[in-house]
Parts: sequence; C-alpha cells; structure tokens
Amino acid sequence: MSFDISTSDGDFNAVSVDILGRFMRSDQSEFPCRIDEMSPGSAQVLAPVQPDPQETIILYADHVGRLEGEVIDLFEGGFVLKTKASERRREKLAAKLTWLTNRQILNLPEDRRHARVHPENPFRDIVLDDGRRYQVKIIDLSLSGAAVQAKVRPVLGTPVTIGAMPGRIVRYLEDGFAIEFSSVLGEDSLQRLFR
Repeated sequence: MSFDISTSDGDFNAVSVDILGRFMRSDQSEFPCRIDEMSPGSAQVLAPVQPDPQETIILYADHVGRLEGEVIDLFEGGFVLKTKASERRREKLAAKLTWLTNRQILNLPEDRRHARVHPENPFRDIVLDDGRRYQVKIIDLSLSGAAVQAKVRPVLGTPVTIGAMPGRIVRYLEDGFAIEFSSVLGEDSLQRLFR
C-alpha cells in the first residue's frame, strides 16, 4: 500500500519524516537540524538553537533541497517554519514527500539521480565573476553542484566558475562553500569536465 500526500481538495497533508539538514539564520550563522514533520507549506525543525519569531530562515534538507520561510512557532528543542514557495514548487515538494514516505513504507532504494562523483584530482581553480582565481579542493561533486574546501568565503550568491562549469555560491560549509551549477550536467559532461 502506498501513500499520497495530496488531499482530495488539492491541499496537502503533513507527514512524519526523518530528514537531516542545516539551516541558516538571517545573520548567516548555520546550524545542523533534523526535520521530523513536513508538508509543502511547513516544516517542524528540531535544532540546537532557536531562531527569533518571524525570522527568515533558509533550510537545506537532504533529499528535498533549499527551502526559505518564516519562523511561525517555537517549541522546546526546535521551531516551525512556514515555507515560501510557488504553487509549482509546492507541487514538486508534495511529489518528493510522497516519494520519501512511500520509500519508507515500501522499503525502496534511495534516489540516485544526482549520484556523487569523486574526481581523480580534487584540486581545481574557481574563478569569481570579477576575475579573481582561487584553488579549492572538491569535497563532493554531483550533476547539480559541488561542495568545496576553500580558504576564501565569497558572498552568498556570487557567480563562480569551477573547471569550465558556471554556477553560484549557495551556502557556507564549515571550511568552504557549496556551489550550485547553472544547469544540471549529464554524467558524460561531468566526467569530461572534472576528470
């Protein structure tokens, strides 16, 4: 028996999940978290720190991606985030949550559409939009982006090129940052660019 998050009136149910992630507060500090309940319009987040009521939060959730929203409730050990998303994004999120729930119920394997690749030489130059060049170490690489170790910390949203692939900086890591590519690569292109 499978599960569908959509209701007959076009609204969405919240589902119990166990999703790891990180969230960034408005001061750009970042913390690990776990999401234990989610719908396309909200997320219940367990976290080591509490943001302020009505604070804007950016949440990066495994299997789900980047979500932005406003803190609408606080509880001991976490908070509730009301997510901001277009109708199309909400529908895609509903499909993803349905898939995650069914994967647990039916014991399905993980989604591997964006498999990780480990290049033979992890050291690459990145070029910022103003021409500055820095060497980074690729920690993690997929068809849609890369996580890199770096001694510099450009502003979030900065356009960069890594290898020959353009992208932008979407979040900070403890010792580097994550880059989202401008377009999703095919596996052949990924192997060619990051051999």
